[in-house]
Amino acid sequence: MIDFQLILEKLPAFFGGDDGQAVMSTRDGLMMTLELLFISLALGMAMAVPMALMQVSKNRLASGAVRVYGYVFRGTPLLVQLFIIYYGLAQFGWVRDSWAWHYLQEAYFCAILAFTLNTAAYTTEIIAGQIRNTHWGEIEAAQAMGMSKWLMMRRIVLPSALRRALPAYSNEVIMMLQSTAIAGLVTLADITGVARRIYADSYMAFEPFLTAGAIYLALTFLLVWLMKQAEKRWLAYLAPRKH
Repeated sequence: MIDFQLILEKLPAFFGGDDGQAVMSTRDGLMMTLELLFISLALGMAMAVPMALMQVSKNRLASGAVRVYGYVFRGTPLLVQLFIIYYGLAQFGWVRDSWAWHYLQEAYFCAILAFTLNTAAYTTEIIAGQIRNTHWGEIEAAQAMGMSKWLMMRRIVLPSALRRALPAYSNEVIMMLQSTAIAGLVTLADITGVARRIYADSYMAFEPFLTAGAIYLALTFLLVWLMKQAEKRWLAYLAPRKH
């Protein structure tokens, strides 16, 4: 039987209200998950745009470096990347003696770093692919207006590519939401981390993880809806004409 009393009793913990505290009084649970998600996505996008431009450039050194980066971070599990950053780097003395150790000893920073590097690799491929698929008519129109290569890239190609990348990028956003669940393995109290803590206290696994799953499902539906609204707004010009 499902213990609904336990679910109701522990539900505030998923919203930052554990141990009798008011909801949202801490960053545990939902707030931690949303922080990890949106900060990583923002930093990943900031990295992905210039790397996508490097990847489609004719500079072999720049494009090759970005391709190697993408192969490494898309070819290895995110959990492995997180463990290498959080646990692995600590074994090197020069890392512990550097200025970076102040940040690398914090689980929060390591999780943000791992998620950012991972999503940047995938987002780079998405944007680069859409830059390559830019319609030749847009290029010719920009050239006819006398635009330079970089002005055309900034005002025509890149904005168009970012809009057309929305459907694929929405999948990346959802995947990153699911990926934040591993943050609990490095002591962070995200949604899954709170569920693991409740399980450790009550020795009942089904109820806390069922609650966590329901929260992730609700967040997924919300993000899908938001991305669909963005697609309707910015991809309206690609929709079939209504007769």
